[in-house]
Amino acid sequence: MEVILQNLTKKFPGRGRKNPDEVTAVNDFNFEIPDGSLIGLLGPSGCGKSTTLHLISGLLKPTSGKIFFGEDDVTGLPPENRGIGLVFQNYALYPHLTVKQNILFPLENLKGKDKLSKQEMLEKAQEAARLVQIDGLMERKPGELSGGQQQRVAIARALVKMPRVLLLDEPLSNLDARLRLQTREEIRRIQQETGITTIFVTHDQEEAMSISDQIVVMKDGIVQQTGKPQEVYDDPLNLFVAKFLGNPQINVFHGEIKGNRLYIGEDAVLDIQGTEREVYVGIRPEGFVPKADGPLSCGLRGVEVMGRDISVVTFNKASLAPAVRSIISTENMADIGSTTARFAVLPHKVYLFDKETEERIYYKTEAVGQ
Repeated sequence: MEVILQNLTKKFPGRGRKNPDEVTAVNDFNFEIPDGSLIGLLGPSGCGKSTTLHLISGLLKPTSGKIFFGEDDVTGLPPENRGIGLVFQNYALYPHLTVKQNILFPLENLKGKDKLSKQEMLEKAQEAARLVQIDGLMERKPGELSGGQQQRVAIARALVKMPRVLLLDEPLSNLDARLRLQTREEIRRIQQETGITTIFVTHDQEEAMSISDQIVVMKDGIVQQTGKPQEVYDDPLNLFVAKFLGNPQINVFHGEIKGNRLYIGEDAVLDIQGTEREVYVGIRPEGFVPKADGPLSCGLRGVEVMGRDISVVTFNKASLAPAVRSIISTENMADIGSTTARFAVLPHKVYLFDKETEERIYYKTEAVGQ
């Protein structure tokens, strides 16, 4: 099912004398979600991603704008008539009911032409449980399950009616790291197996990038950038997007373009063609290449061994953050000095941003000396 959001806006009224102004949680959101795709709504707390999900579900009414499911305008429809499946952060299972009864609950409330026989309901519940691999737990109650198993029950309950659109609101935040990895892979498998259009809300950029067909990065209710995860990572439109995507986070420096060179502090790190100006320079952690005579000099703080790769922690007076992190292979460890680390930088991993607007500046660059 294709989902189309047109000029979607949600404003909340002010609260009392101390906070009289309206709060715009979602501001003029326009986006088309292709049929059968998995879209990640991504951003920090308070950016409007959950509000957007609740507008799509019908739990909130928009201040303005429209929502279409295919050709159907569902803006004014109540949630129960939209054909959505919704999975909350806290699972919201009925503790006194078994897994089977929890999954059956949405089917038991169907009326009229949609009403099913008991046998049909049982078959659908069993199929939903099989899909999320909990068909052997049907007689247990939620209190007897692990967090990951409870999450699967919540997903099965949302899937049992085969909704037109599946909405997941921070579904993995209550799970430990290993279980989050496993469950997000399961969510992707289920989505591909069912072909249901899915919208996945998360503040975790790694989750969104790993399973989404497209991501929507939000800040203060405004869409900052949309696109395929790797494309957004490789080509951020502004400093916020560049900083939000990537782990470790992108390193940001005060920089200056002068004499056809890009300077970080006193170090000329790239040959560049462009107007002389001060800029923010963003360098991805994987954009540093240890080199004994490299143009960028940093003081060495320490080395963190991560197995396949090494995280080199350094400092530089021009950095906006106290630490500069670079990711290098273990083979390059020999090029790291004892007190100072020198690097060349990969031009395609270096991004320039306007100091006032923080919007991306596009320049033709190449490594010094090439």
